[in-house]
Amino acid sequence: MTDTTQQYRIHKEPFYQQQSNEVALFEAAYKAKLPVMVKGPTGCGKSRFVEYMAFKLGKPLITVACNEDMTASDLVGRYLLEANGTRWLDGPLATAARIGAICYLDEIVEARQDTTVVIHPLSDHRRQLPLDKKGELIQAHTDFQLVISYNPGYQSLMKDLKQSTKQRFVGFDFDYPPPDLEASIITSETGIALADAVRLVKVGGTARALKGHGLDEGISTRLLVYAAMLMQAGVEPVDACRMALVRPITDDADIRATLDHAIDAVFG
Repeated sequence: MTDTTQQYRIHKEPFYQQQSNEVALFEAAYKAKLPVMVKGPTGCGKSRFVEYMAFKLGKPLITVACNEDMTASDLVGRYLLEANGTRWLDGPLATAARIGAICYLDEIVEARQDTTVVIHPLSDHRRQLPLDKKGELIQAHTDFQLVISYNPGYQSLMKDLKQSTKQRFVGFDFDYPPPDLEASIITSETGIALADAVRLVKVGGTARALKGHGLDEGISTRLLVYAAMLMQAGVEPVDACRMALVRPITDDADIRATLDHAIDAVFG
């Protein structure tokens, strides 16, 4: 019999550097069949953590990148019109509930609140998903788990989760790693020399200090890895930093000048 979960399994272990006891805590939440909320800034490792946990637990992972145009049908499923009539097609949430996958809704606050309500019966003791259009009630597979993530830094009155949604989850707070650990992560991800990784982290720290003072968000660990990858490809460090760390995050001339100066000071 064909294993329908194979296409959703992660076959190679993702690199993830544990910061605290989050791995053990996630395992406990999974064992207790509790839904999990992961909160933290852009590019701090939330998605990598979920991928790593899916691999470690040996479970399939279905990821949904949420957006403001996403409807409940996009999550749950819909009827498709074909030459011989109509056919029901499960959405990612329904598929995960059926096969016992971890369903990861990335940046959940980007979805409309009337869409996120469909996760409620899956995220409490019922563990059910009603398919109203089909007249079916899915009882979630025993291995199913719901995981959501979002960036609290972008919360607003219009983009936040309802309390009725939040209080169905246990939560993790993520942040950028301490400097020594972040340098180690960059080295492990790219093979760059540790000394250069330390310099990149120093530049990142300068940008993060500007959050709320001209920058909405600091330089992420992800962007530091991008800069290291460029350096490993032979790009000069100053050019790699400006290309990966400055130009993507701001168009403000003063902020760019401040960051360019920091780069010159560290790598010049």
